[in-house]
Amino acid sequence: MVLWHTMLTPDNSVSLPLPLALLFWVIPLLLPLPGLVKGKPYTHAWFNFILMFYFLHGLTAIYTHPNEFWYAVTELLLTTGAFIGATGFARYQGRALGLGLKKQKKNNSDD
Repeated sequence: MVLWHTMLTPDNSVSLPLPLALLFWVIPLLLPLPGLVKGKPYTHAWFNFILMFYFLHGLTAIYTHPNEFWYAVTELLLTTGAFIGATGFARYQGRALGLGLKKQKKNNSDD
């Protein structure tokens, strides 16, 4: 993303300055990094909300910037892969740790 929006953009008049590109595209990914590295399933699940920002950007870029189509497709593929991976990890690691929603016990006195 940083390369795309700083150096690879064909029209340099709309390129972002490097500090701004880092702020928009890298900082959101660094926020959940400690929890991701520690393998916390809850962090992996919430990481998907951050990924949706990048997914929507890719979809929008395909429509609004046809000359940057392949950059946007690459962003969509990477975001989709990260989403599937984070969801799968959160699901299986959560099960392994016994996390999840507990089934509600049926109370017979209410019948």
